[in-house]
Amino acid sequence: MIIRYNLGDIVKMKKEHPCGSDQWEITRTGIDFGLKCMGCGRRVMVPRPKFEKAVKSIIKKAEPENPT
Repeated sequence: MIIRYNLGDIVKMKKEHPCGSDQWEITRTGIDFGLKCMGCGRRVMVPRPKFEKAVKSIIKKAEPENPT
């Protein structure tokens, strides 16, 4: 099963960040994922295979953009 991740999605990771938060916002997708910690705002880049192993669930899907 392939799960689609979009910019702005909030995901829950298996391990906590040192600040204590386990929720991250996706800021970039592709070969690497850009993530922003929802607790302290720290930004990190994670390779796709490592990201897909570390994700526990999607907390909130991003709102789809409405083309006008």
